[in-house]
Amino acid sequence: MGPKKKVLVIGLDCAAPELVFEKWIDQLPNFRRMVDEGVWGPLKSTIPPITVPAWQCMVTSKNPGKLGIFGFRNRSDYSYDNFWIANSEAIKEPAIWDVIGREGYKVGMIGVPQTYPPRPVNGFMVTDWLAPDTNAEYTFPDYIKDEVKQAVGDYVLDVEKFRTDNKDELLEEIFDMTRKRFDLVDAFLKSQAWHFFMFVEIGLDRIHHGFWKYFDKTHRKYAPGNKYENAILDYHKYLDKRIGKILDSLDEDTVVLVVSDHGAKKMEGAININDWLIKEGYLILKSRPEGLVKLEKADIDWGKTTAWGLGGYYGRLFLNVKGREKQGLIEPEDYEKVRNEIIEKLAAITDEKGNNIGTRTYKPQDVYSGPNIDQAPDLIVFFGDLFWRSTGTIGHDSIHSFETEVGPDDAVHAQYGIFILWDPKEKRGRKLEDLEIYDVTPTVLTVMGIDIPEDMEGKVIPL
Repeated sequence: MGPKKKVLVIGLDCAAPELVFEKWIDQLPNFRRMVDEGVWGPLKSTIPPITVPAWQCMVTSKNPGKLGIFGFRNRSDYSYDNFWIANSEAIKEPAIWDVIGREGYKVGMIGVPQTYPPRPVNGFMVTDWLAPDTNAEYTFPDYIKDEVKQAVGDYVLDVEKFRTDNKDELLEEIFDMTRKRFDLVDAFLKSQAWHFFMFVEIGLDRIHHGFWKYFDKTHRKYAPGNKYENAILDYHKYLDKRIGKILDSLDEDTVVLVVSDHGAKKMEGAININDWLIKEGYLILKSRPEGLVKLEKADIDWGKTTAWGLGGYYGRLFLNVKGREKQGLIEPEDYEKVRNEIIEKLAAITDEKGNNIGTRTYKPQDVYSGPNIDQAPDLIVFFGDLFWRSTGTIGHDSIHSFETEVGPDDAVHAQYGIFILWDPKEKRGRKLEDLEIYDVTPTVLTVMGIDIPEDMEGKVIPL
């Protein structure tokens, strides 16, 4: 016997509720159909709302403190420059496909972040953009590679470089990648045995970062009448068309979820966190660099330094604690005092015109649970409620930057992604509130009639 229902999860990395549910919903007939007939709402992401770890938090229903993953790069130990990259080998908790597979049901995954290198499953797996290329062992079983090639030719894991000024080439690459991903999904939905199928398309994330300033009239870099004004809308329309084709191919016993790991919004600029720490007296240099240098290349006087930070869509700030770091400065009994002092100062940061940007800072102990909290940054900083990113380089003339050190980037991540559940047999048409990324897996298991493991953190979404 099979499960109560089959489930297809369509993951759209970086899908924004403001665009999908509001701004463009009337131009997206298949999203409109699922919203009108299903249940839907904004989906609160992890802290931080980043691809790694958000997708794995979703599929395990475990927070970063349990997974021990707080971003793409994570601190290996209490040294000043030792970090590791979080791939599938870092995931020690069972994912939804492991739970379903143990029940004897067939599973299939394509492009789910943090699945490379592949692990054995009761079905098949085509991994994600963490794979170096398609010559690597990026599928399970390995022979599935041949079936991928038969279905789409040269499969594309990710675009070459989404932070680029060559927008024509980037746009072409994104559409080509997405076309091949959906072609593969279409083929495998028909050719493979499955009860649970999940795929993630990364293209929406890439096009948001590459083209946000071209359509958002409130973006400081928006230029009226530009040739890419409709690039992001056209991509949404293409996704809508391909999703509609999938919906029409499924039987009535298959429930469809459309989910994203986080949302997106315009980037106002970047806060140069280490230059700010230097200005405030927390980070001490032995000598000022000529031009911009990475943290690990800077001439830092660690014996006199209190704190340092890393760049990214959120700020990671680390304290130099005596007995923990090699040249620790902060007495353990003063740890909380220093953290609170820095939080207060971070909250006072303004933009280049002197307007407070509304920075929010989190202590990991307040937002995570589990055995790996001590591996988290000492402070997690959302500059300007995530409208501002963080840079990791040192040597800026100001604490504000309006170009990133990693290349052109127009957008940042937002705390809320999207959630839709559509059952062709159930006409609901209801907006839901208070949805969290941890709720997706318990809800899918309930829909399939599978018991929820007791250590999962999410709730079952009321349908």
